[in-house]
Amino acid sequence: MSRKFIRRMFDGLLAIVIVIALLPMPLAAQETTIHIVQPGETLFRIGLQYNLSTDALVAANGLTNRNQIFSGQQLIIPSGNPDETAIANPLVASAPTTIHTIQPGETLGSIARRYGLTIDQLARSNNIDNPNEIYFGQQLNIWSSVENNTVAPNDSVASAATYVVQRGDTLGEIARNHGVSVATILAANTIDDPNRVLVGQVLTIPGSTGSSAPTTNVAAPTIMQGKQIVVDLSDSRIYAYENGQLLRNVLVSTGLPQTPTVVGDFNIYFRYESQTMYGDDFYLPDVPYVMYFFEGYAIHGTYWHNNFGTPMSHGCVNLPTPEAEWFFRWAELGTPVHVQV
Repeated sequence: MSRKFIRRMFDGLLAIVIVIALLPMPLAAQETTIHIVQPGETLFRIGLQYNLSTDALVAANGLTNRNQIFSGQQLIIPSGNPDETAIANPLVASAPTTIHTIQPGETLGSIARRYGLTIDQLARSNNIDNPNEIYFGQQLNIWSSVENNTVAPNDSVASAATYVVQRGDTLGEIARNHGVSVATILAANTIDDPNRVLVGQVLTIPGSTGSSAPTTNVAAPTIMQGKQIVVDLSDSRIYAYENGQLLRNVLVSTGLPQTPTVVGDFNIYFRYESQTMYGDDFYLPDVPYVMYFFEGYAIHGTYWHNNFGTPMSHGCVNLPTPEAEWFFRWAELGTPVHVQV
């Protein structure tokens, strides 16, 4: 066999190898991930791992019942999620309590004061980048339990109680202790930002029906070793315990009567510093300090309302954002969560 013939054979084989190497990989091999379902997993939990909605997993796998998956089942995890920070979670918020149609002469500030909200809360919950750019006829989602068109009448103010703000007080807690709404206190005291009250500040409380003393009953821990979060639905409070010692308690909003917060013992199993969440009737970008403890039920910060002490969600536990940050920094994955009535 001549060297020339051998050389031709070698060149031919080399060409075939190069052609095969340049062939594109099958699309499925490039883009498809297979997830093996583990005991106790649900589609919602699996979706959280891959930043996918339950609907996306159902569609990719042709599932007829989203509540029936089994250990060992292989699920296709589709790629190309359009928004890796967004997750469908109808438990985060209730439907807006009011749809406000902007009238001539209104500003975002005047609308916010009317509903006991801050400009920032109203802008963020309606995806408004520039608070100065709103227009006549525009519709705004409002999460507020009370609408105040005017300041309380003089006779109410004249007979109102007064309260001196103490360290650690919030307007929500003061309002609840006096049997009035946050919006009523805001209007009576011309307060623009409900998150900024000062120790020693004297507040007028029109129509007070409660005591000026803070509540003293606290929910007890159910374990005495390590950290535990206790959510008491009866007093709308969340408690942080460590080795049986109370570290912090905060007024919260929980599920509405028709969509109550789940009761029982759970553990934090996913944490996000922020996450965009949406449902059929809301879209809330960058929900802060999210800690999931059961399915879609989560403890998280809230910027779209100030009605703490009043049920407002479809099951999640709503905290003021600074308090949510404290709990987020303090708790870790696996921290027990006890929810009681």
